[in-house]
Amino acid sequence: MDENNKMDDIARLKEAILKEYPRLHKNDSFKFRCHSGVPCFNECCGDVNIFLTPYDIMRLKNNLGITSQEFLAKYTISPFDKNLKYPVLLLKMNDDVRKSCPFVGDKGCGVYPDRPWACRMYPLGLATSRESSQTIDSEFFFLLQEATCKGFCEEHEQTIEQWLADQGIEEYNMAGEDFKDITLHPRLQNVKGGLSLQQVEMFHTACYNLDKFRRFIFESSFLDKFEVAPDTLEKLKNDDEALLKFGYKWVRFSLFGEQTLKVKDDVFRAKRLELEKKLAAKEKRETN
Repeated sequence: MDENNKMDDIARLKEAILKEYPRLHKNDSFKFRCHSGVPCFNECCGDVNIFLTPYDIMRLKNNLGITSQEFLAKYTISPFDKNLKYPVLLLKMNDDVRKSCPFVGDKGCGVYPDRPWACRMYPLGLATSRESSQTIDSEFFFLLQEATCKGFCEEHEQTIEQWLADQGIEEYNMAGEDFKDITLHPRLQNVKGGLSLQQVEMFHTACYNLDKFRRFIFESSFLDKFEVAPDTLEKLKNDDEALLKFGYKWVRFSLFGEQTLKVKDDVFRAKRLELEKKLAAKEKRETN
């Protein structure tokens, strides 16, 4: 299946979820348990569309001990769809018959402590009104109850709230709030013609390719133009979470024109003088 077909299937699934799936909330309960004893163990980990968040990628590349560039090249694909407002990444499945996950072996998930948000959530899904043209009151949970999954035959019962706590979802949700705010920003949702290639590259680097973004900060003229507190700079050298949050600020500054970063006074004055000269030259041409 190519990337375009993937996006079409995902769009159809979203509409089906909003129209057909029972809507669940945190106090609702369900029976499910996954362990090595169920006959379908690991079967759900192949031929599946797993969207990766920036936080997912950060956790996974650090778990594997590789750079973000290596991770992106080896383990991700970037689908193309005319309706996409910003770059999205999916986990690249192995090129075998089962299209198996590259991190799953006979004993289960090899990156389990740092598995992506979508894997932690399964068999739960989450839908919100902001992800569809359909009108719904609020976000809700739903069950992805596949016939091949025998985990639903287990007697272990829990509420959705208990499941979220057991899977460590809250940490991932908190880490993803800033990115979610960016993706739902009106300036991004209403952009005509999509982002330019330069803007796509900037977005991709700041959100997904942290090692490249770190080089951009420390090896370009970035620090000649922006004021960054010394303690923040120290964190950006080694703390990927701090770097990711800083990347979100950079995206908001460069894409939305928000004052999330402070331009150095001399740079600001020089830019203002340059703009004034351009305006004066334009006025002179128009009056001649």
